[in-house]
Amino acid sequence: MDNSPKKDLSKYKNSFFFFDADDEDLIVPMRNPKFGYTLNFAKPLAYIFLLIVLLVLILITRLLA
Repeated sequence: MDNSPKKDLSKYKNSFFFFDADDEDLIVPMRNPKFGYTLNFAKPLAYIFLLIVLLVLILITRLLA
């Protein structure tokens, strides 16, 4: 996976959120590559992925409590 930010930097909102329905990638590098990756929030799968991660974290914290 390429760690350089996408060419059109106007698709980044607040340097953290990325919205581009024409981009096929779900996980994209952040505007500053040193900070890692973010999701393409123009894709519905990004919200499903985020929800699954959140549910897993909640489940783990409840099991450890």
